[in-house]
Amino acid sequence: MTPWFDPTLIFIGGAWRPCASGETLPVTDPSTGVEMARIARGGALDIDDAVAAAEAALAGDWGVMSAAERGRILLRLSHLVLNHADQLAEMEARDVGKPLKQAHNDVIALARYCEFYGGAADKLTGETIPFNAGFTVYTLREPHGVTGHIIPWNYPMQIIGRSIGAALATGNACVLKPAEEACLTALAFADLAHQAGLPAGALNVVPGLGAEAGAALTAHPAVRHLSFTGSVATGRRVQIAAAENIVPVTLELGGKSPQLVFADADLDKALPFLVNGGIQNAGQTCSAGSRILVQREIHDTLAARMAEAIGALRIAPAMDDADIGPLVSARQKGIVERFLAQASPDQILAQAPLPDGLPEGGNYIPPTLIGHIPPDHALAQDEIFGPVQVLIPFEDEEDAIRIANGTKYGLVASIWSADGGRQMRLAKRLHAGQVFLNNYGAAGGVELPFGGVGHSGHGREKGFEALYAFTTLKTVAAHHG
Repeated sequence: MTPWFDPTLIFIGGAWRPCASGETLPVTDPSTGVEMARIARGGALDIDDAVAAAEAALAGDWGVMSAAERGRILLRLSHLVLNHADQLAEMEARDVGKPLKQAHNDVIALARYCEFYGGAADKLTGETIPFNAGFTVYTLREPHGVTGHIIPWNYPMQIIGRSIGAALATGNACVLKPAEEACLTALAFADLAHQAGLPAGALNVVPGLGAEAGAALTAHPAVRHLSFTGSVATGRRVQIAAAENIVPVTLELGGKSPQLVFADADLDKALPFLVNGGIQNAGQTCSAGSRILVQREIHDTLAARMAEAIGALRIAPAMDDADIGPLVSARQKGIVERFLAQASPDQILAQAPLPDGLPEGGNYIPPTLIGHIPPDHALAQDEIFGPVQVLIPFEDEEDAIRIANGTKYGLVASIWSADGGRQMRLAKRLHAGQVFLNNYGAAGGVELPFGGVGHSGHGREKGFEALYAFTTLKTVAAHHG
């Protein structure tokens, strides 16, 4: 589809304009490998302008706007997102390669984030603190100022919603650098925010390469908070840049999330979650449930049932709306292929067949289930970011916890068991930011704080908790005798 805006432009100060370099980058359709659009190659000069526009917004109407009115703008934006649902979903599906129904779910999530944070904007309060006689002490929650946001290509709309939504609700002015692989909906969101009445400069979007626009944003001395979702390697560089300027940073860096399946689990209920946890968005999900830990006595039963389910998956271009589409890029396809090459034929427990007739230039990888590998194998330790899951047996609760906590990550985990005591015991012992009991993902859960431990990052997004991250606390002590 043709966007209603010009994707070769950047959005700064409430207006579309060319980037300083005048250069563009190709946007490739993952389903076909064919160029489908071009975007601006923003750089350091554009980031400087975007930050200046954000500072001007804070010095102007946006800086004095009431929390209630900020909320109303976000609520209007939520409605505009839904009014453009079909266009946004098609844009995201073509840009990322995900099936159209998954892209529609992302639109709904984006609208829900705007709705949630719109409703929460005037509910964030300080508190009074009992203190010495003659004093009244209270706290204020204030925005950081200019916030920088770097988002990945796998879920642009959802991550915009949880990051930008919370930052705007609390009165920050945002500079967004979307991933060059998939940034069309980020540009669309900026246009819709402008239509909703967001003052000029409160949201600025500068596409470009990470080493250029991204690096300039993280190093900018006027940016007072950074939010980054992406790889551990890049997250480390972002944190170093934040340290140079002494600013807080929220990092969400992915994971190798375990799903623990005990012998008393309801496999009929668990099976769809176990499979979908690894193949949704072609496995390009930071919280993918890519390690299936199964109690040994039901290992073969679960392996057979997962093999049957994976073998029945339908693979097709994004707009054909099958179970799974292509990976986002040829580069990502190559990464996943190198991981798969580490498995011997006898370790491949199941693999969905690639159908005839797929476009030759598409980035298709068959969903794969791997077994008979030790827990310390690279396939069981490293984030693959493709539709690849590993099945690992365990003996008892202690063994399950040892294996589950035996990676450098700690983002999400699930426990499948009918034993309520076991659920409570293990939920406390798992190293993860979210633990799901007899479910996985809780249907997205806009309201649920999200983030990790270890190499999965730190800080929390989503829910009311995110509003605290995008504010700084001021204590006021009044002495009145």
